[in-house]
Amino acid sequence: MGCDGGTIPKRHELVKGPKKVEKVDKNAELAAKWKYCALSQEKLKRPIVACELGRLYNKDAIIEYLLDKSAERPNVEVVTQIRSIKDVKELNLTDNPAWEGERHNIKGDCYEDMNCAMFICPVVGLEMNGKHKFLYLQTCGCVFSERALREVKTEICHKCGDPFQEDDLVMLNGSKEEVEKLQKAMEERRLKAKTAKKSKKSKDTKVSKSLDSTGNCDTSETKASPLNGEGSSGSCSNSAPGPSTSGECSKTLKAPVGPVAGSKRSIQEMKDKSETYKSLFTSHSSAKRTKDQTSNWVTHTPYHF
Repeated sequence: MGCDGGTIPKRHELVKGPKKVEKVDKNAELAAKWKYCALSQEKLKRPIVACELGRLYNKDAIIEYLLDKSAERPNVEVVTQIRSIKDVKELNLTDNPAWEGERHNIKGDCYEDMNCAMFICPVVGLEMNGKHKFLYLQTCGCVFSERALREVKTEICHKCGDPFQEDDLVMLNGSKEEVEKLQKAMEERRLKAKTAKKSKKSKDTKVSKSLDSTGNCDTSETKASPLNGEGSSGSCSNSAPGPSTSGECSKTLKAPVGPVAGSKRSIQEMKDKSETYKSLFTSHSSAKRTKDQTSNWVTHTPYHF
């Protein structure tokens, strides 16, 4: 088989050497990270969110994933750290005025710059295409380039003015070492939040137990009688289910001076009212007409025909 007609094969055609490692195109790799959603592999469109590891997603894809985690997806391993919508932050991005969109090259008869990005840094003006490092703030979600934060050092956001700390900065699409560092910081942050929640819960249980052990003395006060104006004595009993430490207690409650709110007025109180106060009402004798004031005839003008 072969070598007919005096052909002489070469060594590389007969001996199989090691396979060449396929190199990934850097431009294609950067476009996949910075222009496409890490979960759905669709093009990024607003609203865009980022996780605590710095990956970019479409918010719609994250919501669909949280609603149905059992569905088959190509890149489920990139969202294992997302438990709820609170684990992602919506980014406040700055549009690139030089980006004309994708519709201007529908026919394919004009030059399309692959390095042109949709968003830029609002401070320096660098394009967010992967050639420059970008970070976002977990407090407000604003995105800046690393050069802007390095040259203009401040503790206040350049875009919205909210204060931030160095721990709030998250690198977008960082290297493997930077992702590992962010993952450690994320685990420490979640562990602190979990311990704080447990300590708060234990404090609440201790307070409730101490209240149950001491017991609450509920006194039932009787309102003063409107006729005689005297109060009755009320007794308070321990309502705790366990053994009572203070025992039963009784208190003699004095009736408050004056009428009690919500009680009906008595006849005696009505008699004590002054005549000027009573004259305000139509039921008073001064408001009634005498026989001389009343007329024997009444005029009536009918309005119907």
